[in-house]
Amino acid sequence: MPRWLDASRLHGVELDRRWALALHRGTARPLLLRLLVVCSRLGDAGPWLALGVALAVFGGPTGRHCSLLFAELGLANLAIYWVLKRGTRRSRPFDQCPGIRACCTVPDRFSFPSGHTLHAVAFGLLLAAFYPAWAPLLAAFALLVALARIVLGLHYPSDVAAGAALGAITGTLVLLTR
Repeated sequence: MPRWLDASRLHGVELDRRWALALHRGTARPLLLRLLVVCSRLGDAGPWLALGVALAVFGGPTGRHCSLLFAELGLANLAIYWVLKRGTRRSRPFDQCPGIRACCTVPDRFSFPSGHTLHAVAFGLLLAAFYPAWAPLLAAFALLVALARIVLGLHYPSDVAAGAALGAITGTLVLLTR
């Protein structure tokens, strides 16, 4: 690798760590910590599955259509997520950075990309297309999930940015097929 490219990459890694540590300091505020733990847990697979089922059962024809796309999107995201997680094997901030601790349990050892952010953005886009009145709430929720994953010491900012970008891409692609 050319020296200038390696130096640039190392600078980016250091910047990622600094931002992760700076945002992690938010855990010193108990109310903020509790809010972000709740947001992170709401971004787990269970609540998304429950929402998909609720749309199918109670959402009428629109909800059923949305639920089918929800399932398609979830499977696509899961495949992308696992390939990237296993391919990159990036350690989590709490394993690499002094001063950062895990503030809740994690589903696996690796941090790249943030699956919670990927799903929050992708499902948020899909839901907003079917239920436009929910768009501001869905955008705020996706932002809180992304922030929570960094503050809680589970992801670097670049993990969350990659998850958000992937979620935007997959969500948009599924909407184009609707």
